[in-house]
Amino acid sequence: MTATPSPRCERVVELSPTELRARLDEALDVYVSAMGYPASTARMRAPMWISHMAREDWRCVVALGAQDEVVGVGYGYRGAPAQWWHEQVRRGLTAMATPSEVDEWMHDYFELTELHVLPSAQGRGLGEAVLRRLLEGVPTSRVLLSTPEGTGKAWKLYRRVGFVDVLRHYLFTGDMRPFAVLGRALPLDPP
Repeated sequence: MTATPSPRCERVVELSPTELRARLDEALDVYVSAMGYPASTARMRAPMWISHMAREDWRCVVALGAQDEVVGVGYGYRGAPAQWWHEQVRRGLTAMATPSEVDEWMHDYFELTELHVLPSAQGRGLGEAVLRRLLEGVPTSRVLLSTPEGTGKAWKLYRRVGFVDVLRHYLFTGDMRPFAVLGRALPLDPP
């Protein structure tokens, strides 16, 4: 029995909304695999990913393997009032921070919405490569993200590139898992 070789990253590229739509099934497969979700989750998430493509300053970066397959994906956009995630995080921060601290974090930020790498391709710097390319030249003063509480590879990446705690053990509406909201000023420091 021969082990299947791990995907190798050949290049990291930015995709337009049209290009991501053409590869949406591949990108969602990476998301589902990385998060350990049932395959049916992709069908539920597709409309949301498509709607996000219309948001201000939306960007998407993918890592492509040797066969031009998607092995990593990241996207985000400018966060703004009335967006679901913005309002959820603002509510959580309001309960534990001063109004000026809330406004500092919730103003002029890029929401790093998704960042995923196939499990078989993790541990080789792909997540950081996608993250750095995605945040390169973003026209906001800071970046925010949410990630399930834990100590996995994503946490190590976020800490390594300077993300700090903004909100911990937060329960988003509709999800019973505790999440952390992390943030940092932009631009990122050089690697």
